[in-house]
Amino acid sequence: MKTKVVFHVNRDDEETLLMALNNMENLLKNIPADEAAVYLVANGVAVRLFRRGSAAQYASRVESLSGDGVQFSVCNNSLNSLGIKHEELLDSCKVVPAGIVEIIRLQAEGCAYVKP
Repeated sequence: MKTKVVFHVNRDDEETLLMALNNMENLLKNIPADEAAVYLVANGVAVRLFRRGSAAQYASRVESLSGDGVQFSVCNNSLNSLGIKHEELLDSCKVVPAGIVEIIRLQAEGCAYVKP
């Protein structure tokens, strides 16, 4: 049985994002990537953290985690309200229609909810 977890980031706060990245890296040190389903959902002002320019200092960590199977989802509603285009995001980010709906869906599928 896979370990399933969704990390929720909704503040434009690099410290919170860095804690989430640390948590995910530590999780994958203890549970093999093929035995884990790990998601990060960003909504609200946190979507700003995933723009290419803003994410320069931690983009390689996001890309590395993505390569390990972590799925990074960014809320389209938030992008629209902040005037951020999909093309501005890191390549590993998947845009979902509504972040909160994605979190609810993932929890319904058995994901533990973590709010760093």
